[in-house]
Amino acid sequence: MAGLGSLNAGELMSVAQSLSQPADSYINDPNLEMMWAMKAYQHAEIYFNLICSVDPTFLKLTREDDQIYTEFRKQFRDLKIDVLDPSKLKSDAAKQQWRPFCLKFETLVEDFNYGTLLRLDCSKDYVEENTIFATRIQFFAIEIARNREGYNTMVYERSTKAKTAHADDKVTEVSTEQEEPLAQPAGLAGEENAAHS
Repeated sequence: MAGLGSLNAGELMSVAQSLSQPADSYINDPNLEMMWAMKAYQHAEIYFNLICSVDPTFLKLTREDDQIYTEFRKQFRDLKIDVLDPSKLKSDAAKQQWRPFCLKFETLVEDFNYGTLLRLDCSKDYVEENTIFATRIQFFAIEIARNREGYNTMVYERSTKAKTAHADDKVTEVSTEQEEPLAQPAGLAGEENAAHS
């Protein structure tokens, strides 16, 4: 599959319309699975860039952040969110616990049950070994909690330090270049002395 960049506007609209259908209306079509995966990856990439650029403690991910956070911490008070245990999301017992929580937001959060990528260790980027597939409402609940409780702040601070270091390197590079005297072409030095004699 060539990717979304190779599609024209009409084809992109068709893809968008296809992806807006409920997941249970599809058969395991590899092309659709690839489109779902690409959409989930793009969402993850945008979110990670966001928490690298803006202090996550100030982020508002949905209009229902307060309600999502309150309900999440009411039902999952002891869930460790800095480094997630996949079984706390995927085991049969966990699914039974998550289902009522997710359904509370069926009419409040658009696409509440769509597949989304979630980082297991919030101090790390989206890489295969640090990523799990979750529903969008699980993603929102956990990431809102990580933002409010300060767990995503380390990603922002690390990104800010890296940007500052990179900017400092650029300034040092420019100032070093400006401090070097301009060399006078060899032929001109002799001509200047001859003109003064």
